[in-house]
Amino acid sequence: MDTISIDRRNMFRAAAATAVAGGLVVTAGEDARAARPSTLRQGDTGWWVQNLQRRLLEANFWLRTPNGVFDDTTQQAVMALQKAHWLGRDGIVGENTWKAVYNPKTPRPVSGSAFEIDKKRQLILVARYGWAQWVFNTSTGNGKRYWSSASGRYLYATTPSGTFRFNRRINGMRNAPLGQLWRPVYFNGGIAIHGSPSIPGYPASHGCARLSNRAINYIWWKNLAPIGRTVKVY
Repeated sequence: MDTISIDRRNMFRAAAATAVAGGLVVTAGEDARAARPSTLRQGDTGWWVQNLQRRLLEANFWLRTPNGVFDDTTQQAVMALQKAHWLGRDGIVGENTWKAVYNPKTPRPVSGSAFEIDKKRQLILVARYGWAQWVFNTSTGNGKRYWSSASGRYLYATTPSGTFRFNRRINGMRNAPLGQLWRPVYFNGGIAIHGSPSIPGYPASHGCARLSNRAINYIWWKNLAPIGRTVKVY
């Protein structure tokens, strides 16, 4: 068993006993016998949220920690799960999403160990030995026409398909002509993966692949997007 699996298992065991988040303590038996809520959404707390978080992590949908607090990273993980199951992409756990939570489909990457951007499903897969080490929610180019002050002409907001490599990184905020990019890692000219406060369930960027700020921070921390790593966009 690899180190990632051992670490993740230990994290689940610790969280199952007691979860602490900003003064909220959720013990494993506190409301485990309560009826499962029909919906869960950002801002909710409790044992069922923790149960949801643990199941998402076990299926390799990334979120920060299984602490019983439905935070923004949990919402992003739910949205990624919904995309993997071709469900509505609202980040809210309802009837159909509950079914997916209890029978999750972890997307299979097309490569052995590349960093993959799946435009059709709007997902990022970090591949390792042919399996998804992590699945992240993303938002890529929306295909709309926009004015580029840098080139002095109209362009289309597309994320080009192909095979590339990460070649440049900025460890901080970049104030670009089209907006702010948090900790961007570039792989195709001015196109990068980067943090953003807005990652909707549909393509919305000018061509980059957006991630939540916490997700890109994790990618930097774990060095999942090093210079030279292959990036597959499809």
